[in-house]
Amino acid sequence: MSRTRTRWRLSLTATALLAASFLVPAPVNAAAEDTTDYAITVDPRTAGAKIDDTMYGVFFEDINRAADGGLYAELVQNRSFEYSTADNRSYTPLTSWATTGTAKTVDDDGRLNARNRTYLALDGGSSVTNSGYNTGISVEKGKVYDFSVWARTEGRSALTVTLQDADGELSEARRVTARGGWAKYTARFTATRTSATGRLTVSTGSPVALDMISLIPRDTYKGHGLRKDLAQRIAALDPAFVRFPGGCLVNTGSMQDYSESSNWERKRSYQWKDTIGPVEQRATNANFWGYNQSYGLGYHEYFQFSEDIGAMPLPVVPALVTGCGQNRAVDDDALLKRHIQDTLDLIEYANGPVTSEWGRKRAKAGHPKPFHLTHLAVGNEENLPNEYFERFKQFRAAIEAKYPDITVVSNSGPDDSGSTFDTAWKLNREANVDMVDEHYYNSPAWFLQNNDRYDSYDRNGPKVFLGEYASQGNTFKNALSEAAFMTGLERNADIVKLASYAPLLANEDYVQWRPDLIWFNNHASWNSANYEVQKLFMRNVGDRVVPSTATGTPSLNGPITGAVGLSTWATTAAYDDVRVTGADGTALLSDDFSGDASKWTHTGGGSWSVQDGQYVQSDEAAENTMVSAGDPAWHDYDVHVKATKKSGKEGFLVAFGVKDTGNYYWWNLGGWNNTQSAVEQAVDGGKSTLVSKAGSIETGRAYDIDIKVRGRQVTLLLDGKEWGSFTDDKPAEPFRQVVTKDKKTGDLIVKVVNAQAADARTAIDLGGAKVRPKAAVTTLAAAPDAVNTETEAPVAPVTSTFSGVADRFTYTFPANSVTFLRIRKG
Repeated sequence: MSRTRTRWRLSLTATALLAASFLVPAPVNAAAEDTTDYAITVDPRTAGAKIDDTMYGVFFEDINRAADGGLYAELVQNRSFEYSTADNRSYTPLTSWATTGTAKTVDDDGRLNARNRTYLALDGGSSVTNSGYNTGISVEKGKVYDFSVWARTEGRSALTVTLQDADGELSEARRVTARGGWAKYTARFTATRTSATGRLTVSTGSPVALDMISLIPRDTYKGHGLRKDLAQRIAALDPAFVRFPGGCLVNTGSMQDYSESSNWERKRSYQWKDTIGPVEQRATNANFWGYNQSYGLGYHEYFQFSEDIGAMPLPVVPALVTGCGQNRAVDDDALLKRHIQDTLDLIEYANGPVTSEWGRKRAKAGHPKPFHLTHLAVGNEENLPNEYFERFKQFRAAIEAKYPDITVVSNSGPDDSGSTFDTAWKLNREANVDMVDEHYYNSPAWFLQNNDRYDSYDRNGPKVFLGEYASQGNTFKNALSEAAFMTGLERNADIVKLASYAPLLANEDYVQWRPDLIWFNNHASWNSANYEVQKLFMRNVGDRVVPSTATGTPSLNGPITGAVGLSTWATTAAYDDVRVTGADGTALLSDDFSGDASKWTHTGGGSWSVQDGQYVQSDEAAENTMVSAGDPAWHDYDVHVKATKKSGKEGFLVAFGVKDTGNYYWWNLGGWNNTQSAVEQAVDGGKSTLVSKAGSIETGRAYDIDIKVRGRQVTLLLDGKEWGSFTDDKPAEPFRQVVTKDKKTGDLIVKVVNAQAADARTAIDLGGAKVRPKAAVTTLAAAPDAVNTETEAPVAPVTSTFSGVADRFTYTFPANSVTFLRIRKG
């Protein structure tokens, strides 16, 4: 997951004239009954690209409380009293706990162990109560829950453990007696009622030290400690691989481990050796996304889960170049060698015999057989491609020397294009890397426009792992655009070997990132519209592409139109001498701010005022502070602005083609923590990057900015020199298709996306293929803005049978739909 962007990135091209729903009307056809709007022609005699069994998988990162409070079944929050202000400014060791009597948290030599440093000391007559996650601890009537606690006492201490909510007991109270030094004590609860607001209380009659207070359902996924409903939803996708553990968790923070860190540093990168062994001996760490991670869900559990759902494990290890906004290369040869050795040890843990050091540790954890690791990624979204690649080469050389059968995956940075992307791909091609991980989060229209993204990739170069992608939302129109894009992934299955939507999970009360595939709270979970699309593709992949072509939709492109705007992002800036001139020289707007700012409309945040003949935004913390001026119907014009950064993290933004608060272009100068500049486009609030370059903006320097808009061509000049240009004329094609063949059944699978507001009558020519007259049909169809929730699922698959299949036949694909036809061979 990328944090290098400080805002949603954007890019739409031919969609400025589309309706607010972003969908394009189908061609109107008033001709005879047998005419069609579209045509699909299939060539069954030509072999298309082979589709590997690993085509689609899932990416798990501990974001949105995906692990603790999520997939990891532990019901007690902050069970080991390790929460800290290093994790979150609001945290203390007693976060999520309430105490009575005399209770205090302690970090001294009496601790449980070196990695579990803080414990709770209770005096006699005291108690401590945990509130769990979301609304509380969730239990289901008749289900069994396993309680455990580590305790230390002088002599004996009787502990009373209760589980209750506001209405009373949820189970009969349990009593355990602690004796002497640190030891683990257990009890079992059977819920007498169902509740999502439970509280767990431990009380004592005499002084006692407590740590690792835990309550876990007995019924977990395949008995391996994972929350059953979430694991089942992931398994139901039938993913071919699991990429883990991140994401920004991997390459942020210190690369040191506990033994190398001073003062028991908490903000470390995710390192696999911290996460194995008995849970009470595992580290806790500050999570990059603003909370604490217990590592109860660790590397062994990731491997085990991958095996349980029949998926290939694909771990990601840090490359000693930080990312996600940190952008720092760690220059420490000894530390680099240690991380390379850790990676070799990881492969041994996964695949080594029980006679090896790390294979023996795997066996001790309950899995003597190997996990069959075949792929491993080094790094995640590094924005320093040269520094990253120097380190990657050393990882790859060491891995290939000892484990030549392991595919070592590189990456291309955090974006779908730009200088980092281009440099990274150049280095990967020159070094003949096996596979490159690409990431991008873009607007729905970008996905409709870029179905052909991989058509032009070098067939003899590195293969692509699309490790993270999503359009910017969980509505059905987002899912439709992703489905349209996925037809292009399959068509290019000789290039794109792995693909995974991201992120996977989101707890509705702890959201750091949207959109997400599966949503949940402490007692329920539900599939997003995007999930239903992913599931349909994952379970109907096929083994080979059958070449096919389809007619398209007439383009609705016109000139770029819109007003102009000024904005800042976590920066204060001053603007002056704004001029907008028509292509014929007509003055459309002129403002030197010698008077007031009455020509400007404030549509964003921040604090704008005229100061000393300049228009100044003075709130350094504010983001997206847009003010706009002019006519949304303007087209073919020149914009001139003088801009000066006064303070803050970034530079400044000048907008054009401004239609409203969700539809515009802007030139973002000094964005991404003042590391690069880009032209971004917003459509219905979703953003994508059109062109970008590395560079920063100086504080206190006045820059002359000129933007020339002609039709759909835009040229940008900085201080009189051309910075870049682009043409935004790529159609957002709403009708996309691909055909694959299932080798086992012989089925032709015709996959069609109709992302528009009208039905698409389609003539399908199977090219002489011998087929049966009946086809199994699965359809996803809903309103473009439909969203699945805990209580409603308007986006759900509907199965049916179509009896009109022949060598040539007509099928009408519903408006706003994804349709799969499984056609049996005759």
